[in-house]
Amino acid sequence: MRINEIESNGGSPGDWVELVNTGSAAVDVSGWTVKDNDDTHAFIVPAGTVLAAGGYLALDVDPAFGLGAADSARLFAADGTTLVDSHSWTSHASTTYGRCPDGSGEFATTTSSTRGAANDCTAPNATVVKINEVESNGGSPGDWVELVNTGSAAVDVSGWVVKDNDDTHAYAIPAGSVLAGRGFLAVDVESAFGLGGADSARLFQADGTTLVDAYSWTAHAATTYGRCPDGSGAFVATNTATRGAANDCGSAAAAVRINEVESNGGTPGDWVELVNTGATAVDVSGWVFRDNDDTHLVTVAAGSTLAPGAFLALDTEPAFGLGSADSARLYLSDGTTLVDTYSWTAHAATTYGRCPNGTGAFVTSTSSTRGAANDCGAPVRINEVESNGGTPGDWVEIVNNGAGTVDVSGWIVKDNDDTHVYAVPAGTTVASGAFLALDVETSFGLGGADSARLFQADGTTLVDTYSWTAHAATTYGRCPDGTGDFAATTAPTKGAGNACPGQVPAAVWPGGAEVAVADAANLFGGNMSGLAYDSAGVLWAVKNGPGTLYRLVRDGAAWTPDPAGGWAAGKALHYADGTGDLDAEGVTLTAAGASGGVFVSTERNNADSGVSRPRIVRFDPSAAGTALNAAATWDLTADLPPVAANSGIEGITWVPDVYLTAHGFADERTGRAYDPAAYPGHGDGLFLVGLEANGQVYAYALDQAGGAYTRVAAFASGFPAVMDLVFEPETSHLWAVCDDTCQGRTATLDVDAAGRFAVGAVYERPAGMPNFNNEGFAIAPQSACVAGRKPVYWSDDSNDAGHALRGGTLPCTDLDADDDGIEDSADPLPADPANGTFSDDDGTSGRILDRAGRTVSIADTAGGVRVTVGAGTVPARVQLDGGAAVITLDEGGYELGGTGSVTVLSGGPAVATVGVQGTAVTVTVAAGGWVSYPEATVKGTLASLLGIRSTGGVTVGAAGVPQAFCGTVQNVLVGSTRNETIAGTADADLILGKGGNDVVTGNGGGDCVVTGAGNDVVSTTGGDDRVDAGNGNNVVNTGEGDDVVRTGAGNDVVTTAGGDDRVEAGDGNNTVNTAAGDDTVTTGSGNDVVDCGTGTDTAHPGRGNNTNSGTRCETFSA
Repeated sequence: MRINEIESNGGSPGDWVELVNTGSAAVDVSGWTVKDNDDTHAFIVPAGTVLAAGGYLALDVDPAFGLGAADSARLFAADGTTLVDSHSWTSHASTTYGRCPDGSGEFATTTSSTRGAANDCTAPNATVVKINEVESNGGSPGDWVELVNTGSAAVDVSGWVVKDNDDTHAYAIPAGSVLAGRGFLAVDVESAFGLGGADSARLFQADGTTLVDAYSWTAHAATTYGRCPDGSGAFVATNTATRGAANDCGSAAAAVRINEVESNGGTPGDWVELVNTGATAVDVSGWVFRDNDDTHLVTVAAGSTLAPGAFLALDTEPAFGLGSADSARLYLSDGTTLVDTYSWTAHAATTYGRCPNGTGAFVTSTSSTRGAANDCGAPVRINEVESNGGTPGDWVEIVNNGAGTVDVSGWIVKDNDDTHVYAVPAGTTVASGAFLALDVETSFGLGGADSARLFQADGTTLVDTYSWTAHAATTYGRCPDGTGDFAATTAPTKGAGNACPGQVPAAVWPGGAEVAVADAANLFGGNMSGLAYDSAGVLWAVKNGPGTLYRLVRDGAAWTPDPAGGWAAGKALHYADGTGDLDAEGVTLTAAGASGGVFVSTERNNADSGVSRPRIVRFDPSAAGTALNAAATWDLTADLPPVAANSGIEGITWVPDVYLTAHGFADERTGRAYDPAAYPGHGDGLFLVGLEANGQVYAYALDQAGGAYTRVAAFASGFPAVMDLVFEPETSHLWAVCDDTCQGRTATLDVDAAGRFAVGAVYERPAGMPNFNNEGFAIAPQSACVAGRKPVYWSDDSNDAGHALRGGTLPCTDLDADDDGIEDSADPLPADPANGTFSDDDGTSGRILDRAGRTVSIADTAGGVRVTVGAGTVPARVQLDGGAAVITLDEGGYELGGTGSVTVLSGGPAVATVGVQGTAVTVTVAAGGWVSYPEATVKGTLASLLGIRSTGGVTVGAAGVPQAFCGTVQNVLVGSTRNETIAGTADADLILGKGGNDVVTGNGGGDCVVTGAGNDVVSTTGGDDRVDAGNGNNVVNTGEGDDVVRTGAGNDVVTTAGGDDRVEAGDGNNTVNTAAGDDTVTTGSGNDVVDCGTGTDTAHPGRGNNTNSGTRCETFSA
């Protein structure tokens, strides 16, 4: 039974006291007594009064007595002496005094009177009250916190609570405390607690739980911390303390703010950005920047001046790196006057930045904007644009770079014409990391020189834009997705990750789409990094700050620290001498399991975070206690490239020698096949570590006695940064993991025919996994398979949504059951090892014609099949169904699609050879190139290649065409040996006449025309044309452009239009006319007439009676 609410002034019908029954059973209160502060004043509860569980009862103490302005309400049991509850006050409440929350909270001024019902504990206008100034050191009479009312109406703050960073430290504001509109109130907290050098001031409503405002700092201010401007600005070190009055915001220096912080993976390393929010320039020369360690400092260079509105990025490395739980503190040149500060508890997925710039609160930015205004917009970006020939038409793809779903209903897409509008349908959302293709063709088409602009639903707030000057041969897309610059892709990937040049296209995650949390909420917090699965059913995990090793066991559906053996909170990791706080990033085991030691990859010592210390450290997990000292250490600093302190080795895994030798792994040190015997004492496998700074993987033989090591090989992971490595024995895949930087993708690598690990496949993260900062990855063994799937686990360094561990699945079945090199997903006969055919679900099928002694592996991928070819002397040959071309492949990685699409991902080249009208036409694709060559058949005969699209190094040639004679062409047209007429297209054509008296017309573009013997007539228009007319009496007319014309023996007439032309006429009586331009003419034997037209021209006629017509050839000599 509790007193719950008191009306002491102007109640109805008079003063009253409300009781509440907080118990679970009814209470008979007959004869109980209520008194004020005078024992002679008594109100007796009537007989038969029973208060139900949870019920309220208002007792009208008038006319027995009235309650005064400074008085008490006391409740006694029926004996009149046993005190049950009481409350005293010093002045009337403007409404009533009531417990918040009901029955259990402290008394506070209620928002309104609620006689006989639950109290109204909402605080009117609470949002207008702000903490405005904090004195944490040397105030008068002690520490104090100043409040400000930013509204115009008074706010009663009676009973409101001020706490520091300790919930047990609480100061209740006295009753009757009213904060006038625009007024200030200094609260002396010293009587309850003192404020520390690294502390907080938190203001709560009277319930003690509803937070109104808060501010934290990492060191005492030389004066006070105050908002500038009052009530709304960011906290800065004030010029002087102004207790109970407007803040003294000092000089122009106060306008400088920390604006953006990059603490993880910046370029060239960690950095902090400043902004000048004022109207005058500020000289910041000699100013000092620190993290949360006073010994870590960077001094701003002399001559550094911030203009109004300007930004300045300060590189903290190599002086020190910023940690995942750290601070950024900016001081004046005296090193003690704090200008601004910001602290965080985990790395941001991008950066932390103020929104709006300079004045707003710090949030996770949409993208990093070093030295420029912060990206505070929606995390949606234009990702890919199809402006020509898409399905069903032009489209614009968007991607959500953020951590949460974004509703894009009603958003607008425009081209470069504001009257062209496409509205995104209602109910359209984009999940984190997801792609959405918008078919704008229904509203407008995209031109060759055009723009794609994305607006919010108001039609004016621009979210993103991209412009181009010509159609892409494929599409334009960001590389990497969502954040990179736009480039011509190697193939359209509507609604999926972009196919970027030199990049293996990402396929759908091969396991289940479902992802579930695998730990209790907020059990581990941030900084969880590497994972390793122990066959004994234990999951090992490391945290990078503070450096901790966890032995995790199953507790139902979740992993939890082993409660036995000192593992309940994990074990702190130290160097062999017991010092240091190891920045533990990766963890692995050998075949011996934990009994062979737990191996941890570390970037640095967190106690000296600015220095890179890439090391592999072995720990004995059987050691007693709650901390582990290193049993052996391998310092890789001398062998690895110099990197920033926070960009060192991340992932680590162990690969057994038996696998490496069986697959012909190459030892780059010796130039021969890897021989384990060459490395005595290294155990029975190699340790592979991934470097965050460059995405490379380094393989080491570690002398298990400790210290000594030898690098055996190094290779690319396929990602710009690699966060974890896992060797999966069942598939013999080496898995490389990238975090949210790469949209959470993973890659599998296998030893190729050259003995090097090469990327075989890249996978998107599961559909159910948001783009979290996953730094660790572990795969359960085959023994954990259930219904054909086995568990996999990810660790989230940022503890997104309150969880550090999540689980998914991978298939347990062998990807290539018959070991024929064709993965089952692309193998129509997966049980027939002699079968060489392949087929996927996207319309790509074909067969291996000849492996030529090479290893050839084929896997399904998005939009086609991925082909990996090993070393050899003769190229392997494959053919796509529906196409006549035979494709020869050298050592490298390729993607084939449809009936005639080839991408060279690495190595190469690929050469597609096809007979067109009996002539061998070759399409050669170099590394990084892509080509599509549609074959056109007429009456069963392949007559031409029309609509060739390509990017990168692609050349088209044909039998009879001089090598390197032609430029880039879009079409190949081949005639017969008869007399015929051949008309080209408006694009660049390769036209072959083959013999006969041909009439050939090129209709635009840079054409290449080659005719055989015969009296041919060749005409071209605009473009840099190439014509080889062969022997015969030929007539050649070329249009504007820098043309090259060759003729064989015969009496030829060659006429060129403007341009710097080159004419090479063979023997015969030739007539050559060139127009404006600096032309060069060469003829063979015969009586030639040459008219060079205008320009600086040179003619070299052969033997014969030759004429320099009009003497317009400035040089005319044999």
